[in-house]
Amino acid sequence: MLRPRIIPCLLVHEGGLVKTITFKNPKYVGDPINAVKIFNEKEADELIVLDIDATVNGTDPDYRMISDVAAECRMPLCYGGGVKSVEQARRIIGLGVEKIALGAAGIENPNLISEIANEIGRQSVVVVFDVKKRLLGEDYDVFIHNGKKNTKRRLFEAVAQAEMLGAGEIVINSIDNDGQMKGYDLTLAKKIRERTQIPITFLGGAGSLADIGALIQANGVVGASAGSLFVFKGIYKAVLVNYPSNSQREDLIRANLI
Repeated sequence: MLRPRIIPCLLVHEGGLVKTITFKNPKYVGDPINAVKIFNEKEADELIVLDIDATVNGTDPDYRMISDVAAECRMPLCYGGGVKSVEQARRIIGLGVEKIALGAAGIENPNLISEIANEIGRQSVVVVFDVKKRLLGEDYDVFIHNGKKNTKRRLFEAVAQAEMLGAGEIVINSIDNDGQMKGYDLTLAKKIRERTQIPITFLGGAGSLADIGALIQANGVVGASAGSLFVFKGIYKAVLVNYPSNSQREDLIRANLI
């Protein structure tokens, strides 16, 4: 039986693990490998690792870092950052990564979604949409390059196209909610849930397990991803890698799916 997934998202910047607020001012919070080890111990459902430098700097993925993370990781691993060709995707999968996350490359060149899906399998292709609410209307704009460039593409159309071209999963990342720890954009989550049949993961805004519960209650079987929630503790945001226990996860899912 399918169940919601609770997924830490790690941002890598200049080789270190960082956290941002509305995609700005990355704060160093530790070593990625150490974080992976802790999430192993806590039996996380899955892990997303995003290199936020590679695409912006026009560099290839850091294969050494990916290899080190994959070798340590004992849960399904999704990697994104700098992937712009079938060859790169194939090489990363060969390092032990289960899923490839496409951001700018898949949005600017949508056919790349099909090309990579045909090579490594649809189930291994994730398209990440970094989004902001439009000033007018109900749609959202899709941004790339760490939220610095507005593609002027409308999210709902872009999601439908990605699904048609072979994306196996969609990640919706709210720029406005990033690092705010005030809850997910549940309105956006509901609209996306109504428009696609493939697995969806939502990212941006989780500040408590109650926020994850609200997302699951509103949308059922989805991925609930978070960054700040799993690396900060308390009102002063002391750095502490954490994750809900098995019993907490079961209670959370049971309470919101009954």
